[in-house]
Amino acid sequence: MERIKQALDKARGKKEPPHFGVPAVSHNKGPKPDQNIEYTETSIVSMHPESLHEKRVVAVDENDPATAAYKVLRTQVLQRLRVNKWNSLAITSPTDGCGKTLTALNLAISLAREVNHTVLLVDMDLRRPKLHTYFPGIPGLGISDYLLKNVELNSILINPGIERLVILPGHKSFSSSSETLSSPKMVELVEELKARYPSRIVLFDLPPVLACDDVIAFAPYVDAALLVVEDGKTQENELKRAVELLDSVNILGTVLNKATENTTAHHY
Repeated sequence: MERIKQALDKARGKKEPPHFGVPAVSHNKGPKPDQNIEYTETSIVSMHPESLHEKRVVAVDENDPATAAYKVLRTQVLQRLRVNKWNSLAITSPTDGCGKTLTALNLAISLAREVNHTVLLVDMDLRRPKLHTYFPGIPGLGISDYLLKNVELNSILINPGIERLVILPGHKSFSSSSETLSSPKMVELVEELKARYPSRIVLFDLPPVLACDDVIAFAPYVDAALLVVEDGKTQENELKRAVELLDSVNILGTVLNKATENTTAHHY
């Protein structure tokens, strides 16, 4: 734990971001967040909570102890977004295997249960899209179909049976992912997603920082980023380098994933 704080401090040369410990469609303003939302164009694919929980999507279960940890994370994220009037957040990690996609999904569900806003979770890991694997019943379309085949966005968006949450999944992978992320069509899409509803929070699941230049290419289009690190695996030099590469990005903090109770108890 201490090495993570020291690495952040060294990389930034200033006060380190806070650390969060957690276990393993139209163009109008839309309904008010506290009203029931009816999805008329977005596909609804209801998933049984037990099925999601088996995939470690714990935020659907109020009785799971990890749900409380995600609520703490949600509150801290919301406070920082509101203070700065931000509505877009990138979720990434230094290296592969830290659990960034699962963290993004659990955080999105937890945010959606806070009734003052809606949430859109976008799979922007164009090299290795994974978000759709948590919802096997959804149609086989994704953001690649929108970019390459001009498929209408409304036919790709999914509501997974969780109120106030919409998912834009990935589909086929891109070899030229960083170029695609900064392409005019992608930039136009991202700006529309962020501006369509004033009460919407947009989460972008991005690739690991050190795996490619995708996060750096996409950084200008998000307000802030959240770094997911794996307890016992993420090395100090990896975290330090990731923070250095994200120097122009507002880093809200780090999420210590796959941590044991002994590791995080004194931080709760």
